[in-house]
Amino acid sequence: MPRNQFQRMVFAFLTVVVTVHAYVFYSLYVVNGQTLMTINGKTSVLEAINAQGGVYMFGRYLPIWAVVLIEFACAYTLEVLVGSPSSFKLASKVFNPRKTNPVLFETAIICATVGIMCPAMSFLAAIMYYPYYMGFDMFTLLANWLKLVCFNFPFAFFTQLFFIQPLIRTVFKTLFAKDIKAREEEQKIA
Repeated sequence: MPRNQFQRMVFAFLTVVVTVHAYVFYSLYVVNGQTLMTINGKTSVLEAINAQGGVYMFGRYLPIWAVVLIEFACAYTLEVLVGSPSSFKLASKVFNPRKTNPVLFETAIICATVGIMCPAMSFLAAIMYYPYYMGFDMFTLLANWLKLVCFNFPFAFFTQLFFIQPLIRTVFKTLFAKDIKAREEEQKIA
């Protein structure tokens, strides 16, 4: 899909924008929603978050928009520097990009990206959302990281494979339609 650095940056940006919002929603509403409502005595997750003064991150309560911005910055940096390059290399070790069906090769890239990004972002989340009010313990950090990987990996795998990446590829093809068409015509001539 992306053929140059600018396109790779745009593709990563689009992916991370959708992914971060999905994960914040998943984490707050699906994984922790019932607990938040019970602790704060509220009937909706948003009311519970507002009642406690925001989302607990870095040992303090931050508004949801700040949480999204912090996670976006971390995820985008990690995706551009580690996720995308490493996932392409991993997929290329298993499949030859020139001889493999593009759908199969793209699926291999998605799976490799999830395999890299999910543990990495879960580790960052374990640090960011660590219960610092209890003091710091490395075993607690590692246990929280493992718990987050177990919660996030199935969600990451299925949403990336069946929802987020197909959506982002459609948007990307729309944004870069002229470039894609020109590239296809060059391939026909060659």
